[in-house]
Amino acid sequence: MHAFKTTLLALAAATGLAGAAQAATCGNTSAGFDQWKQQFAQEAAANGVGQRGLQALANTSYAQRTINADRNQKSFNYSLDRFMEVRGAPTIVSQGRQRLAQSAGFYQSLENAYGVPAGVLIAIHGMETGFGNFMGDSNVLSAISTLAYDCRRSEFFSRHAMAALQLVDRGALSPGTVGARHGEVGHTQFLPANVLAYGVDGDGNGRVDLTNQTDALASTANFLRQKGWQPGQGFQPGEPNFAVIQEWNAATVYQQAIAIMAARIEG
Repeated sequence: MHAFKTTLLALAAATGLAGAAQAATCGNTSAGFDQWKQQFAQEAAANGVGQRGLQALANTSYAQRTINADRNQKSFNYSLDRFMEVRGAPTIVSQGRQRLAQSAGFYQSLENAYGVPAGVLIAIHGMETGFGNFMGDSNVLSAISTLAYDCRRSEFFSRHAMAALQLVDRGALSPGTVGARHGEVGHTQFLPANVLAYGVDGDGNGRVDLTNQTDALASTANFLRQKGWQPGQGFQPGEPNFAVIQEWNAATVYQQAIAIMAARIEG
């Protein structure tokens, strides 16, 4: 094992026994990433992360592509019409209608269980990954660790980095898991803490796997229900459930696009 990794794990183990850790120091370049990992390993050990999770953290690399993507989210500044054009809304609606027709019973079962209509789930699925056709090309642990280290949103991503290590301990993520540039995983792009909080074993095989479509859509429906979805109520702007769509993504154009596409899919 590399000497740095050995030191990192030893520090973490010692701190875990002591039961105390200080918050890791963020940075805006790759220069302090290794030092941050040592500090974050101490936090992780103090929070019960085991050897598998700590080893996975030790093996992460600074993800410059993730930082570039985080600084370049231009599409959220587009007008609604332009955003829907760029994100392929007509194709999502067309394919979404086909998916609803082919699997009506499946989507009805999700609505029965969670109260969330098919159109909303299908629109999110299409928007996030093109119905699973592209679930990302980045190492999840490196991406999420880099964002936890980066000062821009360190506090927000630190809890997701901690959750990712816990998921490694549980065997739900591996050091090689691939996802989106911001560390999201699966068909509908869950951040790690949301996997822990809202993940559902939709196919009943005993584990939550968001690269499995059934688990991912059940988990998405569960997320929305737990965030306050009111069965049978509307989801357009000004209606009760639009506020829940806002919980899924903070960008106004994204929220509006989901509501519009969902209505068209069901229309």
